[in-house]
Amino acid sequence: MKWTSRLTSFLFVLPYLACFGLFLLFPILYGVVISLQDFELLSSEHAFVGLSNYISILTPGTYENSLFFRGLWTTAQFVLYSVPLLIFVALALAMLLNALPARVRGLFRTFYFLPYALSASVMAVIWLMMLDTNAGFINSLLARLGFAGIPWLTDTPWAWVSLIGATIWWTIGFNMIIFINALNEVPEEQYEAASIDGAGAWSKFVSVTLPTIRPVMLFVMITSTIASFNIYAQPFLLTRGGPGDTTRVLLINVLDQAFARKDIGSASAMAILMALLIMAVSVVQFKLTNRKEKA
Repeated sequence: MKWTSRLTSFLFVLPYLACFGLFLLFPILYGVVISLQDFELLSSEHAFVGLSNYISILTPGTYENSLFFRGLWTTAQFVLYSVPLLIFVALALAMLLNALPARVRGLFRTFYFLPYALSASVMAVIWLMMLDTNAGFINSLLARLGFAGIPWLTDTPWAWVSLIGATIWWTIGFNMIIFINALNEVPEEQYEAASIDGAGAWSKFVSVTLPTIRPVMLFVMITSTIASFNIYAQPFLLTRGGPGDTTRVLLINVLDQAFARKDIGSASAMAILMALLIMAVSVVQFKLTNRKEKA
């Protein structure tokens, strides 16, 4: 029975393991192999070059170095702008919805979560219709009110405002639902004890709510950071990396290196370095948050 039980458990896990290996593990390993080769898209010969692609990316003055670090800096800006909002706006929405009457709470949860179910292309079409400089809904509304139109997608800092606004609208529902579940797990007795001690709403939030949901906040912070580092659809579909290259994020540069310049080996090396950087940032976030919690 013990042997058959283990076999049954393994058979249940087997479909996941197969998909994990086929669609995640194998592409990662194959990407590492490609990054060690002079892998040109239109060539059938792929010479092994070792760490040459990585050295070229990390050597100042090379085209690959400029391409990688310019894209990385733009991506880092987006992470710094968006992640705090994706955390605190989602938490504020979750607390607001929890304060609503139970009969309408589910409706508003669905309303805020619904954009998360949209594909990137649908999200882009919606926001292009809203933000187009000449015919967009927002600029048309401003014109009717007597205000000048705003170049939402063609000038800075408005391009950044548009990208971050579209991202928050598109993805905030996921974090909000996570925070709602976390808030529902806070023991009501702790709030009652804080009320007896004379604590106000802010004191309850700081001394009861935040400490209780801190692990969930860490999860949301790490997942939001990873997702923001992987930004591609919003700048590609809304601003095309413009104006100039001010919103040209790293993944756009990686794909251009792969398919425009047809240098798959160098692009794979950039992608591997990006993955390692995301892992390092996530570990640092985890360590710093745990250190603060222990302190």
